[in-house]
Amino acid sequence: MSQDSSGQVFGYPIPGETALEPPAAWARLRQECPVARVRLPSGDEATLLTRYEDVKQVLADPRFTRRLTAADAARVSEAGGVFDGDFGTAIPPGGEGHQRWRRLVGRWFTAKRMTALRPAIEEMAEGLVDDMVKRGAPADLKACLGFPLPVYVICELLGVPAADRDRFSHWSDTLLNLTRYGKAEIAAAHAEFTAYMTAHLTAKREQPGDDLLSELIAAGGEEDGGLSDAALVATGVGLLVAGHETTANMIGKMTAMLLADRTRWERLLADPSLVRTAVEEALRFDANAGFGLPRYLGEETEIGGGVLPAGTTAVCNMAAANRDDAVFDRAGEMDLGRSPNPHLTFGVGPHSCLGQALARTELQAVLTVLLRRLPTLELAVPPEELRRVEGLVVGGLRDVPVRW
Repeated sequence: MSQDSSGQVFGYPIPGETALEPPAAWARLRQECPVARVRLPSGDEATLLTRYEDVKQVLADPRFTRRLTAADAARVSEAGGVFDGDFGTAIPPGGEGHQRWRRLVGRWFTAKRMTALRPAIEEMAEGLVDDMVKRGAPADLKACLGFPLPVYVICELLGVPAADRDRFSHWSDTLLNLTRYGKAEIAAAHAEFTAYMTAHLTAKREQPGDDLLSELIAAGGEEDGGLSDAALVATGVGLLVAGHETTANMIGKMTAMLLADRTRWERLLADPSLVRTAVEEALRFDANAGFGLPRYLGEETEIGGGVLPAGTTAVCNMAAANRDDAVFDRAGEMDLGRSPNPHLTFGVGPHSCLGQALARTELQAVLTVLLRRLPTLELAVPPEELRRVEGLVVGGLRDVPVRW
C-alpha cells in the first residue's frame, strides 16, 4: 500500500472533497510517491501512477496490455465489470488483430466524418434545449441535454433505436460497475445486452442500413479480414457504452466547471472562438474523471525510476497526470485559451480512445449551442453541493441543476 509522509494509507479510488475538485492526495503522490501501491475495491493491490510522463509511458508501451484476465492480474471490482472477466476478450487486446479492428471501426470516427456530422449534432442540441426551456427552470442539464444527445448520436451511427436508451443506460452502468452492483445483476445485464445486440445484428444482416454495424457485417468474417460474430457483438456493446456514457457525463461536468466560476462563462460569451480550446481544457481539468485505465505488465519494466515486476497491474490516473505542473504551466488553473494542451484524457498510443473526434465534436457543438441560446445560464446550486456519480468506473455528476 502507498503511504504519504504522515503515514496515511490510501485505498483507491481517492475521492475529492467536492465533485469538481481534485483530491489533495494527488499532488502529494506525484511529488513523493509517483509509483504507489494501492488497494482496489476488489481488495487486490495494484500500482498507481499519477505523474504525466509515467502515465504516458505506460499507455504508449505495447508491453502494458488490457489482459486483465491473467491469473496474477489485480481485479478492479469484487463483483466484476468492464475491466474484469470476459467482457472485452472478443476484441483482440493488442497486436495486429487489434490494429485490424481499429482500422475497420475507425473509418466511422475520423475527424473529417465528425466535422460533417456537426451541423446535425448542433440541430439535435437546439431541439433538446428547446424542450428544456419549455419545461422551465430550474432544470437538470445532464438529464435534458447531457444524456440524450450522445445517445441519439451513437444510436444513429450504429443503427440502433434511440427509444431503447433507458435499457442501454442500465446495461452500461452494470458493465461500468465498480461497487454499485452485485455479480448476479451484472451477469443478467450482460446476458440481456448480448442477446439484444445479437438480435440487432441478425436484423442488420437481413436489412442492412447506412450505419457502422451494417458496414462491419458487409466486410465479412475473420477469414475475409473482417470480424467474428463475437467480435461484432462486443464492438456493438462497447461502442454503445463508450459512445454515450463518458460523453454524457463530460457534457455535464464541462458545463458545471465553466459555470462554477462565472468569469469563465463570461469569457466564452465575449469570445466564442475559444470554444475549441475551452473543450480541451475542460477535458484536461476534469478532476472527476473516474477510475483511470488499468494495464497489465507481462514482463519486468522500469517506470518512474524504479522497476515493476512482471504480473504488475498498473492503474494510470490520467486526471492526476493532467494536473502535473512539470508539464502544464499553472496546472491547477483552468485556462480556456491553453495551447498546446497535450492532455492524456483520451489516452495515447495504440489504444487511445477511438471515439475522441466524436466526443470533441459533441462537446464543442453543445457548448456552442448553450452559449448562443442560454447566455444567462448559471448553476442552480453552489458548486460544492454538486453530487458525484458513485460506484462506477466513470466519473460524473448525478445531476447538473441550472437556471437561466
